Amino acid sequence: MAAGPITSEHAEAPTAARTERQKLRKHFGRFDILFFLLCTIVGVDTIGTVASSGAEAFTWLIVLAVVFFVPSALLTAELGAAFPDEGGPYIWTSRAFGRLAGAVNNFLYWITNPVWLGGTLSVSAVTAYTTFFNDGKALSTPAFYAFTLVFVWVGVLAAILSFDVGKWIPTIGAWSRFVLLGLFTLTVAVYGVQHGLHGFGLGDFSPTYAGFVALVPVLMFNYVGFELPSTAGDEMTDAQKDVPFAIFRSAVLAVVLYALPILGILLVLPVKAITGLGGFIDAIRQVFTVYGGHVSADGTATLGGTGSLLGDLAALLFILTVLSSGVTWVMGSDRALAVSGYDGAAPRFLGVISSRFGTPVRVNILSGLVSTVVLVLAHQLTDGSAAKLFGAVLGLAVSTTLVSYLGIFPALAVLRRKAPDVPRPYKAPFPRTISVVLTLLVLFAGVQLVAPGLGDHWFGSAYAPDGWGHSERWKYLLTEVVPLIGFVLLGVLFWALGKPTRTASAATR
Repeated sequence: MAAGPITSEHAEAPTAARTERQKLRKHFGRFDILFFLLCTIVGVDTIGTVASSGAEAFTWLIVLAVVFFVPSALLTAELGAAFPDEGGPYIWTSRAFGRLAGAVNNFLYWITNPVWLGGTLSVSAVTAYTTFFNDGKALSTPAFYAFTLVFVWVGVLAAILSFDVGKWIPTIGAWSRFVLLGLFTLTVAVYGVQHGLHGFGLGDFSPTYAGFVALVPVLMFNYVGFELPSTAGDEMTDAQKDVPFAIFRSAVLAVVLYALPILGILLVLPVKAITGLGGFIDAIRQVFTVYGGHVSADGTATLGGTGSLLGDLAALLFILTVLSSGVTWVMGSDRALAVSGYDGAAPRFLGVISSRFGTPVRVNILSGLVSTVVLVLAHQLTDGSAAKLFGAVLGLAVSTTLVSYLGIFPALAVLRRKAPDVPRPYKAPFPRTISVVLTLLVLFAGVQLVAPGLGDHWFGSAYAPDGWGHSERWKYLLTEVVPLIGFVLLGVLFWALGKPTRTASAATR
C-alpha cells in the first residue's frame, strides 16, 4: 500500500521519496507497537549496572520515572500522533531545526545501535552463556568471536526480514521478558523465605549526588525509546490512535519490569558483589539454588538438578531478551537513516527500501558491518577484558544515544510554534516545560558520561566505570569523546553527500 506524502517542510519532489515509500507495507498494529516498545525500553543488560549503586538506585529509578520517563512519554505521544510519517524522530527534528540538524541528529540516533549491538549486548550474551553453560570460564578468543559474530548477524538478519515476519522477534522478546523477570521475581520471594534477605534501612535509600551522577545517565538510557516505533510510521495501520495507546501502556509495564528485578538483586546480593556486567546474571544463579544447588561460604553459587535446568532456561531467555533489544533498535534506527537517505540528508544509496522485504536492507547490512568493527576494536582496545569492554561501549552507546535527544526533545515546543495548524489527536501539557526539562537532563547526563564525576571528583572511586582505574581516566575520556566527535562529523558528511538528492528535489518543484 502506498504511503502518503512526507510531511517535512523540506520534502523533496515525488521522485525519490514516493518511489521508496511505495515499497512499504502496513503490518504494524496496536499490540505490535506495544510489544515493540517493551523490547525497546525494557533491557536487561543494564540492570546490574543500576543495581550496583545500591538501594538508592531504586530511589533514583522512581524519581526518573516521574521527572523524565513520564514527560518523555507525553512528548512522544504528541509528536508520534501529529507527525506519523516514516522516519519519526528524523522528520520531527528536521522539520523543527532544518535538514542539517536532522542529518547529524539522525546519524547519532542510528550509529549508537550497531555500537550497542556489537559491544554491550553481545558481551552480555556471552557472559550469560559462559556463566550457565561453560562453568563461568571465559571463552577463547576464537570462540568469543564465533559466538558474538553469530549473535550480531542473527540480529541483522531479523532486521532484514519483512516487517510482517520481523515483528515477531519483538513479540517473542517481550514475552521472554515477562517470563524471565517474572520467574526471577517469584524466585527471589522463595529464596527470601528459605535463606533470608539483605535488609535495608531507610537511610540506604537516601539519594546522593554520586548516585545521581552514576545512575541518571544509565536510567535515562533505559527510559528512552518511546519514539522508536514511529520510525515505521508509514507501516502502522493507524498511527494516530495506536501510538499514544501503546506508549502509555508500555510506560507502566516498563517501570514495573525494571523496579522488581533491581529490587530483587539488591535483596539477594551484597552491593559490593554486584557488577555492571554480571549483576543480574549472578543474582539469577544465586536465587535459582532454591530449585537445586547451593551457595558456598565465599558466595559462589552452584546449580544442580532442577536448578540447573531452570538456570539454563533463564540464560536462554536472557540471551533472547538482549538480542530482541538490539533487533528492535536496529529495525527502527535503520529505517530512520533510510528515510534521511531519500530525503536528502544522507547518501541516496542508503535511502533504498527493498522491494522484496519492504525493509532498508542496505542500511541493515551497514549496521551489521559497524557492529562487527566495534566488536573487534573494543575487544582489542580493552585487551579482551569483558568488564572493560562492557563499560566503555556502554558509556559510548549511552552518551551517543542521549546526545541524539538534544534534537528530539526540543522539537515538541518548536513544532507547537512552527506548525500550530497540524492536527494533534493528543496534546501534551506544558510543552515548553517538558522540552526544557528533558533537554537539560540530557545535557547533564551527556557530560557525566564523558567525564564521570566532573564537578566533584572526576573519575574518582565513586564514579569510575567497572574495570577502569583513576589512572586510566584520560584513556576513557578519549574512548568516549573521539568517537562522539567523529560521529558528529560523519553526520555532517552524510548531509553533504545528500546534496544531489536535495538538488534534484529543488529542480522538480
